[in-house]
Amino acid sequence: MTSAVTTDKSARPGYGQLLRTPGAIGFVLPGFAARLPFGMLTISILLLVQHTTGSYGSAGIVAAVTGISMALSAPVMGKLTDRRGQSAVLVPVVLMHSAAVSTLVALALLGAPVWALALAAVPAGASVPQVGPMVRARWAARLEGSPLLPTAAAFESVTDEFTFVVGPVLATALCTGVHPAAGLITEAALTLAGGLVFAAQRATQPKLHAAAAAGEKHASALSFPGLRVLIVAFLGIGAVFGGMQVSLAAFSNEIGNPGANGLLYGIFAAGNMTAGIACGAIAWKIGPRRRLLLGYAGLTVAASVLWTAHSMILLGALGLVVGLCIAPALITGYTMIESLIPANARTEAFTWLTGAVAFGQATAVTLAGRLTDAHGSSYGFLVPMAGTVLALATLLALRSKLAPKAPSRIISSSPGSAAPVAAEQAPAPRANERGVGHRVPVTVD
Repeated sequence: MTSAVTTDKSARPGYGQLLRTPGAIGFVLPGFAARLPFGMLTISILLLVQHTTGSYGSAGIVAAVTGISMALSAPVMGKLTDRRGQSAVLVPVVLMHSAAVSTLVALALLGAPVWALALAAVPAGASVPQVGPMVRARWAARLEGSPLLPTAAAFESVTDEFTFVVGPVLATALCTGVHPAAGLITEAALTLAGGLVFAAQRATQPKLHAAAAAGEKHASALSFPGLRVLIVAFLGIGAVFGGMQVSLAAFSNEIGNPGANGLLYGIFAAGNMTAGIACGAIAWKIGPRRRLLLGYAGLTVAASVLWTAHSMILLGALGLVVGLCIAPALITGYTMIESLIPANARTEAFTWLTGAVAFGQATAVTLAGRLTDAHGSSYGFLVPMAGTVLALATLLALRSKLAPKAPSRIISSSPGSAAPVAAEQAPAPRANERGVGHRVPVTVD
């Protein structure tokens, strides 16, 4: 597939140039509206269930079930999207999600037991629309082989983090200032409206490959070892998100200021967003694999000292640093998909990464909830530390799996088949880890 945009090789990739890509605004704006509710979901469940049960542990279980079911369904949704198209999958999914969340709200307000709430959380999580991966797949289709692709990855990370700035603050304000169920009700309504508008933007959807359109099987994105390594890294990032959400909420209650939760989490997400903006504006001189390792090492160090904070000012400062360290790892991981995964499996690959974040978050919410109930918020902050340490160790041990392969070395196994087969066993050229088809000077590991 040829790139859908012509790029001036002498121009430095930037956000302005990115947004001038033909058709970009048409899917960027509705894409943002459709995924804003994602930043509201977990915190809204936590606050509603904690209000009705009085337990962070119970709230964590329900939120964890939501995250786990989303993590398990996301790759399936991604594979269906690669085969059937985005609109065909998205429309029924947003309808199901709104109905499932409404059921969960009703059960919580009626005082249903935790097991019933957890049961209702399964369809609520499984039907979370994968709008972020769909937007990334549209960028990848339009910018394939362009040096603007890392800028697009940075832009999407900034957009994601902006939703995590606005989403938790909005959800907290609605749950604490209007009604404990207001956050989830708003999440369901926004998901329905935003998802339907995004699905209507059919002109910029990635074209179905011949094999997908004919219903032929192709290699799963999970069959590529580089993706499996990235999944571990994203599980650790999810542990940071989940541990921070529970522990910041508990810390705010411990100091007698529940409203501080939205502020503290907003500072954390603002750091992430700021770093994302910077990542997209920098002309990197090192390859993505080394950037990932360095960025993840910084995240691990920052997450490892959260438990020592005992004042709101110190916790806010440490949360800002953690946020600044997350964006480089996220952006680099998403950027590497273009060089590790063939085009006909990229939506699935993106959903594996999104699902990994959700699964890590769900596990962290459960563990941090129990630790917080038993020992206080300081112990909840141990979860981000453990998650990032384990993920960093895996990244270092398996870093060779992240070496990119040039697209020219992946050929079809037969005419019309999308199953990738290595054309050569020689290692990919080391001259360019950033952009395919452009001689952009970089230094690689």
